[in-house]
This record gives sequence, C-alpha cells and structure tokens, in this order.
Amino acid sequence: MLPESLIESFYLMRWFKTTLRSSFMVLFGPGEVVSSELEARTEDIRQFTLDELGEFGEKNYPHIIRRVRYAKDVQGLWYARGSVMAVLAAMHGETVAREKMAIISDKFKGLLPPGLSSRPSPLSTGS
Repeated sequence: MLPESLIESFYLMRWFKTTLRSSFMVLFGPGEVVSSELEARTEDIRQFTLDELGEFGEKNYPHIIRRVRYAKDVQGLWYARGSVMAVLAAMHGETVAREKMAIISDKFKGLLPPGLSSRPSPLSTGS
C-alpha cells in the first residue's frame, strides 16, 4: 500500500500536467484540429492554389508551383502566399490577384497559430 502523501502527490502532479497542457492549448490555438481534417484542408488549400496558378504558372513559374506542390505543411503553404501573389499579379493584375489571395487566405482560418493569421494592412484603403 502506498503512503497517503505519495498518492496525494501523484494526483497533484497529474492535475498540474493536465492544467499546464490546457493552458498551452489556450495560448497557442483555438482548439485542436483533428489530423485528418488538417490534412484534408491543407490539401484543399494546396489544390485550390495550384488551380489558381494554372497552366500559366506551370509554364512560367515552375519553381513557385514546386514550392506550393511540395510544401511540407499548412505553414509552408502560408509562407508561399507572397510568391503566389506575385504570380497571380503577373497573370491578372494586382487588383484581381488581391481578391484571389483573400479567398486563399480565408481557407487558412483555424489552421494556423494566432501569430500567423492575416492582419489588416495599415496601407489598405478600406478606412
């Protein structure tokens, strides 16, 4: 039989571990995304982006296509957005490219840590 103080220590450590894990989840994300959902949404973003780049991107910017196609995870796709914007601007002009990038960026909602989400630009004219 275990001494009473050892049993209390065990429960206290278990409570601390659970509370600490919960605290980190509150700090670093709105909730857990199930890995199958994360994978499906990541592939949806990847395919949507590749579709937007289309044949023009494949022919003229193969390195950007490779960057999107072989991005390791959702953060890799997030960081490729600047390059994707440049290609879309070359294809359609900046105004249309911004509209398309807004659609792409919306697909990342709930998948990224809070520090990586889009913020309104101080340069935008929508005051």
